[in-house]
Amino acid sequence: MRVGNMFGPDHTFLGVPAADPDVASQWSGAGAVILGAPFDGGTSYRAGCRFGPQAIRAADYLPHDGSRPSLALGVDGLLDLGVVDLGDVEMYSGEIEASLAALEARVTQVAAAGVVPIVLGGDHTIALPDVTGVARHVGWGRVSVIHFDAHADTGDSQWGSLYGHGTPMRRLIESGACRGDRFLQIGLRGYWPEPPTLDWMAAQGMRSFEMSEVVARGLKSVLDEAFAIATDDCDAVFLSVDVDVVDPGSAPGTGTPEPGGLTSRQLLDAVRRIAMELPLAGMDVVEVSPPYDHADITAYLGNRVVLEALGGMAWRVKKLRGEVVRTPGDPLLEGR
Repeated sequence: MRVGNMFGPDHTFLGVPAADPDVASQWSGAGAVILGAPFDGGTSYRAGCRFGPQAIRAADYLPHDGSRPSLALGVDGLLDLGVVDLGDVEMYSGEIEASLAALEARVTQVAAAGVVPIVLGGDHTIALPDVTGVARHVGWGRVSVIHFDAHADTGDSQWGSLYGHGTPMRRLIESGACRGDRFLQIGLRGYWPEPPTLDWMAAQGMRSFEMSEVVARGLKSVLDEAFAIATDDCDAVFLSVDVDVVDPGSAPGTGTPEPGGLTSRQLLDAVRRIAMELPLAGMDVVEVSPPYDHADITAYLGNRVVLEALGGMAWRVKKLRGEVVRTPGDPLLEGR
Protein backbone atom coordinates (compact mmCIF):
# COMPACT_ATOMS: atom_id res chain seq x y z
CA MET A 1 0.00 0.00 0.00
CA ARG A 2 1.34 3.42 -0.90
CA VAL A 3 2.40 5.46 2.13
CA GLY A 4 3.43 8.62 0.27
CA ASN A 5 6.29 10.44 1.99
CA MET A 6 7.79 9.00 5.15
CA PHE A 7 8.48 12.40 6.71
CA GLY A 8 6.40 15.55 6.59
CA PRO A 9 3.59 16.55 4.23
CA ASP A 10 2.65 14.11 1.49
CA HIS A 11 3.53 16.31 -1.48
CA THR A 12 5.03 15.37 -4.84
CA PHE A 13 8.02 16.70 -6.79
CA LEU A 14 6.97 20.22 -7.85
CA GLY A 15 3.34 19.13 -8.01
CA VAL A 16 3.57 16.32 -10.57
CA PRO A 17 0.80 13.71 -10.24
CA ALA A 18 1.13 11.12 -7.52
CA ALA A 19 0.90 7.46 -8.49
CA ASP A 20 0.60 4.23 -6.57
CA PRO A 21 3.76 2.18 -7.27
CA ASP A 22 1.75 -1.02 -6.90
CA VAL A 23 -0.66 0.01 -9.68
CA ALA A 24 1.55 -0.04 -12.77
CA SER A 25 -1.13 1.39 -15.02
CA GLN A 26 -0.76 4.69 -13.14
CA TRP A 27 2.91 5.16 -14.06
CA SER A 28 4.14 2.63 -16.64
CA GLY A 29 3.49 5.06 -19.49
CA ALA A 30 5.70 7.75 -17.98
CA GLY A 31 9.15 8.55 -19.33
CA ALA A 32 10.49 8.91 -15.80
CA VAL A 33 9.24 8.61 -12.23
CA ILE A 34 10.35 10.11 -8.94
CA LEU A 35 11.19 7.77 -6.06
CA GLY A 36 12.15 8.89 -2.58
CA ALA A 37 14.80 6.98 -0.64
CA PRO A 38 14.74 8.63 2.82
CA PHE A 39 17.64 6.68 4.30
CA ASP A 40 20.64 7.96 6.23
CA GLY A 41 21.57 4.86 8.19
CA GLY A 42 24.78 4.59 6.18
CA THR A 43 26.25 7.96 7.07
CA SER A 44 29.69 8.05 8.68
CA TYR A 45 29.63 11.65 9.95
CA ARG A 46 26.62 13.97 9.87
CA ALA A 47 23.19 12.40 9.40
CA GLY A 48 19.96 14.15 8.37
CA CYS A 49 19.69 13.30 4.68
CA ARG A 50 16.69 11.08 5.39
CA PHE A 51 14.88 14.41 5.02
CA GLY A 52 16.49 15.04 1.63
CA PRO A 53 13.70 13.67 -0.59
CA GLN A 54 11.13 15.91 1.06
CA ALA A 55 13.36 18.98 0.75
CA ILE A 56 14.22 18.32 -2.90
CA ARG A 57 10.57 17.84 -3.78
CA ALA A 58 9.55 21.11 -2.15
CA ALA A 59 12.39 23.47 -3.11
CA ASP A 60 11.03 26.13 -5.43
CA TYR A 61 9.62 29.65 -5.40
CA LEU A 62 7.22 28.89 -8.27
CA PRO A 63 3.79 27.25 -7.96
CA HIS A 64 3.92 23.49 -7.63
CA ASP A 65 1.90 22.95 -10.78
CA GLY A 66 3.80 20.05 -12.34
CA SER A 67 5.28 22.16 -15.13
CA ARG A 68 8.77 23.63 -15.58
CA PRO A 69 9.62 24.89 -19.11
CA SER A 70 13.37 25.11 -19.62
CA LEU A 71 14.69 28.43 -20.92
CA ALA A 72 17.85 26.70 -22.15
CA LEU A 73 16.24 23.84 -24.07
CA GLY A 74 12.70 24.92 -24.90
CA VAL A 75 11.24 21.74 -23.39
CA ASP A 76 9.25 20.97 -20.26
CA GLY A 77 10.86 17.92 -18.69
CA LEU A 78 7.99 17.29 -16.28
CA LEU A 79 5.18 17.50 -18.83
CA ASP A 80 7.00 16.17 -21.90
CA LEU A 81 8.10 13.02 -20.04
CA GLY A 82 4.82 12.65 -18.14
CA VAL A 83 6.69 12.49 -14.84
CA VAL A 84 4.83 11.12 -11.82
CA ASP A 85 5.90 10.69 -8.19
CA LEU A 86 5.70 7.25 -6.60
CA GLY A 87 6.39 8.55 -3.11
CA ASP A 88 8.98 7.17 -0.73
CA VAL A 89 10.20 3.61 -0.39
CA GLU A 90 9.90 2.63 3.26
CA MET A 91 13.45 2.62 4.59
CA TYR A 92 14.39 2.46 8.26
CA SER A 93 17.87 3.37 9.41
CA GLY A 94 18.03 0.48 11.88
CA GLU A 95 17.29 -2.08 9.15
CA ILE A 96 19.92 -1.36 6.50
CA GLU A 97 19.75 -4.64 4.56
CA ALA A 98 15.95 -4.73 4.53
CA SER A 99 15.83 -1.08 3.48
CA LEU A 100 18.27 -1.58 0.62
CA ALA A 101 16.37 -4.68 -0.52
CA ALA A 102 13.08 -2.74 -0.61
CA LEU A 103 14.63 0.01 -2.68
CA GLU A 104 16.26 -2.43 -5.10
CA ALA A 105 12.93 -4.21 -5.62
CA ARG A 106 11.17 -0.93 -6.43
CA VAL A 107 13.88 0.33 -8.78
CA THR A 108 13.93 -3.05 -10.55
CA GLN A 109 10.15 -2.88 -10.98
CA VAL A 110 10.32 0.60 -12.48
CA ALA A 111 13.26 -0.13 -14.77
CA ALA A 112 11.67 -3.38 -15.99
CA ALA A 113 8.68 -1.34 -17.18
CA GLY A 114 10.98 0.72 -19.38
CA VAL A 115 10.66 3.78 -17.15
CA VAL A 116 13.65 5.79 -15.88
CA PRO A 117 13.81 5.90 -12.06
CA ILE A 118 14.92 9.24 -10.59
CA VAL A 119 15.79 8.46 -6.97
CA LEU A 120 15.98 11.19 -4.34
CA GLY A 121 18.24 10.33 -1.42
CA GLY A 122 19.08 9.74 1.26
CA ASP A 123 22.75 8.94 1.71
CA HIS A 124 24.94 7.41 -0.97
CA THR A 125 24.43 3.87 0.32
CA ILE A 126 21.36 3.86 -1.92
CA ALA A 127 23.49 3.82 -5.07
CA LEU A 128 24.00 0.09 -4.49
CA PRO A 129 20.31 -0.86 -4.89
CA ASP A 130 19.70 1.88 -7.46
CA VAL A 131 22.34 0.75 -9.95
CA THR A 132 21.69 -2.92 -9.20
CA GLY A 133 17.98 -2.53 -9.93
CA VAL A 134 18.68 -0.86 -13.27
CA ALA A 135 21.31 -3.48 -14.15
CA ARG A 136 18.80 -6.27 -13.55
CA HIS A 137 16.81 -4.81 -16.42
CA VAL A 138 19.47 -3.49 -18.80
CA GLY A 139 21.86 -6.38 -18.24
CA TRP A 140 24.50 -7.38 -15.73
CA GLY A 141 27.61 -5.38 -16.50
CA ARG A 142 25.90 -3.50 -19.34
CA VAL A 143 25.33 -0.24 -17.42
CA SER A 144 28.14 2.28 -17.10
CA VAL A 145 28.14 4.68 -14.16
CA ILE A 146 28.99 8.38 -14.12
CA HIS A 147 29.51 9.40 -10.51
CA PHE A 148 29.85 13.00 -9.31
CA ASP A 149 31.31 13.11 -5.80
CA ALA A 150 34.01 14.53 -3.58
CA HIS A 151 34.61 10.98 -2.33
CA ALA A 152 35.21 7.70 -4.15
CA ASP A 153 32.86 5.64 -1.94
CA THR A 154 34.94 2.55 -2.66
CA GLY A 155 35.81 1.54 0.91
CA ASP A 156 35.97 -2.14 1.75
CA SER A 157 33.94 -1.62 4.92
CA GLN A 158 32.62 1.15 7.12
CA TRP A 159 32.73 0.77 10.88
CA GLY A 160 32.85 -2.98 10.31
CA SER A 161 29.86 -3.05 7.95
CA LEU A 162 29.89 -3.87 4.25
CA TYR A 163 27.08 -1.35 3.73
CA GLY A 164 27.38 2.39 4.17
CA HIS A 165 27.74 5.55 2.13
CA GLY A 166 31.48 4.98 1.84
CA THR A 167 31.24 1.50 0.28
CA PRO A 168 28.50 1.25 -2.43
CA MET A 169 30.75 1.60 -5.46
CA ARG A 170 32.97 -1.27 -4.34
CA ARG A 171 29.93 -3.47 -3.71
CA LEU A 172 28.56 -2.68 -7.18
CA ILE A 173 31.79 -3.63 -8.93
CA GLU A 174 32.33 -6.72 -6.79
CA SER A 175 28.81 -7.94 -7.61
CA GLY A 176 29.32 -7.48 -11.34
CA ALA A 177 26.29 -5.21 -11.66
CA CYS A 178 28.62 -2.70 -13.30
CA ARG A 179 32.17 -2.91 -14.63
CA GLY A 180 35.04 -1.19 -12.95
CA ASP A 181 36.43 -0.08 -16.30
CA ARG A 182 33.12 1.60 -17.12
CA PHE A 183 32.91 3.46 -13.84
CA LEU A 184 33.67 7.18 -14.17
CA GLN A 185 34.11 9.41 -11.13
CA ILE A 186 34.26 13.20 -11.39
CA GLY A 187 35.19 15.74 -8.71
CA LEU A 188 37.18 13.65 -6.22
CA ARG A 189 39.33 15.65 -3.82
CA GLY A 190 40.55 15.91 -0.26
CA TYR A 191 42.26 13.25 1.85
CA TRP A 192 40.41 9.98 1.33
CA PRO A 193 40.62 7.21 0.23
CA GLU A 194 43.89 5.84 1.48
CA PRO A 195 46.52 4.21 -0.83
CA PRO A 196 45.27 0.58 -0.49
CA THR A 197 41.81 1.62 -1.66
CA LEU A 198 43.27 3.65 -4.51
CA ASP A 199 45.26 0.57 -5.52
CA TRP A 200 42.05 -1.51 -5.55
CA MET A 201 40.34 1.11 -7.72
CA ALA A 202 43.22 1.10 -10.20
CA ALA A 203 43.12 -2.68 -10.38
CA GLN A 204 39.43 -2.51 -11.38
CA GLY A 205 40.19 -0.06 -14.20
CA MET A 206 38.14 2.74 -12.63
CA ARG A 207 38.65 6.20 -14.11
CA SER A 208 38.66 8.97 -11.51
CA PHE A 209 38.87 12.60 -12.57
CA GLU A 210 40.08 14.38 -9.46
CA MET A 211 39.34 18.08 -9.07
CA SER A 212 42.95 18.91 -9.83
CA GLU A 213 42.51 17.30 -13.25
CA VAL A 214 39.15 18.98 -13.81
CA VAL A 215 40.77 22.35 -13.09
CA ALA A 216 43.80 21.65 -15.29
CA ARG A 217 41.89 20.27 -18.30
CA GLY A 218 38.51 21.92 -18.00
CA LEU A 219 35.21 20.17 -17.35
CA LYS A 220 34.29 19.90 -21.05
CA SER A 221 37.41 17.89 -21.83
CA VAL A 222 36.82 15.64 -18.84
CA LEU A 223 33.22 14.99 -19.90
CA ASP A 224 34.29 14.25 -23.47
CA GLU A 225 36.61 11.50 -22.23
CA ALA A 226 34.08 10.17 -19.72
CA PHE A 227 31.36 9.96 -22.39
CA ALA A 228 33.60 8.00 -24.74
CA ILE A 229 34.34 5.44 -22.04
CA ALA A 230 30.76 5.25 -20.75
CA THR A 231 29.30 4.48 -24.17
CA ASP A 232 31.93 1.89 -25.15
CA ASP A 233 30.48 -1.64 -24.92
CA CYS A 234 27.67 -0.62 -22.57
CA ASP A 235 23.99 -0.19 -23.36
CA ALA A 236 22.96 2.49 -20.87
CA VAL A 237 24.27 4.93 -18.29
CA PHE A 238 23.40 5.46 -14.65
CA LEU A 239 24.07 8.94 -13.24
CA SER A 240 24.79 9.28 -9.53
CA VAL A 241 25.14 12.79 -8.12
CA ASP A 242 26.37 13.44 -4.60
CA VAL A 243 25.81 17.12 -3.88
CA ASP A 244 29.09 17.29 -2.00
CA VAL A 245 30.81 17.33 -5.40
CA VAL A 246 29.92 21.01 -5.30
CA ASP A 247 31.96 23.32 -3.10
CA PRO A 248 30.30 23.53 0.34
CA GLY A 249 30.06 27.30 -0.09
CA SER A 250 27.31 26.50 -2.62
CA ALA A 251 26.08 23.25 -1.03
CA PRO A 252 26.46 23.49 2.76
CA GLY A 253 23.64 21.08 3.57
CA THR A 254 25.50 17.82 3.25
CA GLY A 255 26.98 15.26 5.59
CA THR A 256 30.67 15.24 4.62
CA PRO A 257 31.57 18.65 3.15
CA GLU A 258 34.92 18.97 1.36
CA PRO A 259 36.11 22.43 0.26
CA GLY A 260 37.29 23.08 -3.29
CA GLY A 261 34.58 21.49 -5.41
CA LEU A 262 32.65 22.28 -8.57
CA THR A 263 30.43 25.31 -8.84
CA SER A 264 26.68 24.84 -8.98
CA ARG A 265 26.73 26.06 -12.58
CA GLN A 266 29.33 23.48 -13.59
CA LEU A 267 27.32 20.64 -12.10
CA LEU A 268 24.04 21.73 -13.65
CA ASP A 269 25.60 22.16 -17.09
CA ALA A 270 27.28 18.77 -16.82
CA VAL A 271 24.08 16.98 -15.77
CA ARG A 272 22.13 18.61 -18.58
CA ARG A 273 24.73 17.58 -21.14
CA ILE A 274 24.82 14.00 -19.83
CA ALA A 275 21.04 13.70 -20.14
CA MET A 276 21.06 15.24 -23.61
CA GLU A 277 23.84 13.08 -25.06
CA LEU A 278 23.75 9.74 -23.24
CA PRO A 279 21.12 6.99 -22.87
CA LEU A 280 20.24 7.46 -19.20
CA ALA A 281 18.56 4.45 -17.63
CA GLY A 282 18.51 5.76 -14.08
CA MET A 283 19.70 8.50 -11.75
CA ASP A 284 20.02 9.34 -8.10
CA VAL A 285 20.69 12.60 -6.24
CA VAL A 286 22.04 12.03 -2.75
CA GLU A 287 23.41 13.53 0.47
CA VAL A 288 21.14 16.59 0.68
CA SER A 289 20.96 17.07 4.46
CA PRO A 290 18.43 19.79 5.37
CA PRO A 291 19.49 20.11 9.05
CA TYR A 292 22.84 21.46 7.85
CA ASP A 293 21.48 23.56 5.00
CA HIS A 294 21.19 27.34 4.97
CA ALA A 295 18.30 29.14 3.27
CA ASP A 296 17.53 25.90 1.35
CA ILE A 297 20.63 26.43 -0.83
CA THR A 298 21.45 22.74 -1.13
CA ALA A 299 17.83 21.63 -1.49
CA TYR A 300 17.44 24.05 -4.40
CA LEU A 301 20.57 22.65 -6.00
CA GLY A 302 19.29 19.08 -5.68
CA ASN A 303 15.96 20.13 -7.16
CA ARG A 304 17.63 21.81 -10.12
CA VAL A 305 19.91 18.84 -10.73
CA VAL A 306 16.77 16.74 -11.20
CA LEU A 307 15.16 19.35 -13.44
CA GLU A 308 18.23 19.68 -15.66
CA ALA A 309 18.35 15.91 -16.06
CA LEU A 310 14.66 15.68 -16.93
CA GLY A 311 14.96 18.56 -19.38
CA GLY A 312 17.93 16.93 -21.06
CA MET A 313 16.09 13.62 -21.28
CA ALA A 314 13.02 15.27 -22.82
CA TRP A 315 15.25 17.09 -25.32
CA ARG A 316 16.95 13.82 -26.26
CA VAL A 317 13.63 12.06 -26.82
CA LYS A 318 12.48 14.82 -29.15
CA LYS A 319 15.75 14.82 -31.06
CA LEU A 320 15.65 11.03 -31.52
CA ARG A 321 12.12 11.43 -32.90
CA GLY A 322 13.42 13.89 -35.48
CA GLU A 323 11.70 16.89 -33.95
CA VAL A 324 13.27 20.34 -34.15
CA VAL A 325 15.13 21.10 -30.94
CA ARG A 326 17.28 23.94 -29.73
CA THR A 327 20.56 23.82 -27.89
CA PRO A 328 21.79 25.86 -24.93
CA GLY A 329 22.96 29.24 -26.11
CA ASP A 330 20.48 29.53 -28.97
CA PRO A 331 18.52 32.81 -29.05
CA LEU A 332 15.23 32.54 -27.21
CA LEU A 333 12.44 31.18 -29.34
CA GLU A 334 10.43 33.83 -31.13
CA GLY A 335 7.61 35.12 -29.00
CA ARG A 336 9.05 33.92 -25.72
